[in-house]
Order: sequence, then C-alpha cells, then structure tokens
Amino acid sequence: MSSSTTPRPSVLFVCVHNAGRSQMAAAYLTHLAGDRIEVRSAGSAPADSVNPAVVAAMKEVGIDISAETPKILTVEAVQASDVVITMGCGDTCPVFPGKRYLDWQLDDPAGQDVDAVRPIRDAIETRVRALIPEVAPA
Repeated sequence: MSSSTTPRPSVLFVCVHNAGRSQMAAAYLTHLAGDRIEVRSAGSAPADSVNPAVVAAMKEVGIDISAETPKILTVEAVQASDVVITMGCGDTCPVFPGKRYLDWQLDDPAGQDVDAVRPIRDAIETRVRALIPEVAPA
C-alpha cells in the first residue's frame, strides 16, 4: 500500500495515429516521472504499428518503445485522465468539462527518417520535462 492517499495525476497523449508523437511523449513521461504520473496514449485513427523511425530515435536516448502498439482513442481514456495533450488531432478529441487540455504543435514524424524524427523527439522531451512539475509537483 502506498503511504499517499492522493490518486496519481494522469496524462493522456493523443495524436492521429498513436504511432509517433504521442508514443514518444508517453514514453518520455513514463521514463522521467516514473510511477508519479499515470500515462496513457491513444490515436483517433491508430496505425498498425509504431513508426520504426520513432522507435529508433527513442532507442538512441535509451528508451525502448518497440513493444508498444497504437491504441484507439476512447471516451473512457479521456474521462480517466486529468490532463489531455493533443498533437494535431484537432476536433477528433472529445472534450469534457473539468479536464485540462493542452495542444502541442509538433511536426508529424509519419513517413520521416530518424534524422527528421530527432528534433521532434527532442522538442517532446523539453515539453514533457516542463509538464512534470505542473502535473505532479514534487
């Protein structure tokens, strides 16, 4: 049993395919925040698999997402999350009162090679590092 009775804050990352940006963001948040934050990711139109260039770019920074699979965005996932961060899914993300929504404007890594994915990955890392103290103050 945890000594804290406060439920962990939860963050949901959403992009269209759940194969690139949202996978990288979820992996970074899990990696950097450990079990302090519950992390989910989903896509409004999930791809069959995670973008191989994204997997390679994350492996370069020591994070293995090769076993991840794209998941469909569900109303339940949004309702269960405190913070919903969209990345180019626009109006497809359901909006519920009482949730905090952020929209991160990031290039889509779909169809890009690892060289093109690296700057997207690094931008996501910077945003995730800034997000952690906002969502789960130490």
